[in-house]
Amino acid sequence: MPKSKVRKSVATSAARTSGEMSSPAAAAARTRVAAPSSPVYIGIMLALMVLGLIWLVVFYLWGSDIAFMASLGNWNFGIGFTLMIAGLLMTMGWR
Repeated sequence: MPKSKVRKSVATSAARTSGEMSSPAAAAARTRVAAPSSPVYIGIMLALMVLGLIWLVVFYLWGSDIAFMASLGNWNFGIGFTLMIAGLLMTMGWR
């Protein structure tokens, strides 16, 4: 009795998962593995998040005493949150 098409597709997919791929493109796709992130990347990412937090804390506590922060006014919120968001966006590229 001939095999059904469903069984053939299962058999070919099982052969593919067992490593019997013949096309060079499929072999190249299998060997491409992203390397882990550099410690410098991780350091910059964490530094941006912490620097944004420190910026906001300093603005809340001593913003009126620091001349350039007082002149920026509410833009300090934008600076602090931008730094933190930049660090958080970097986490999407972290491996």
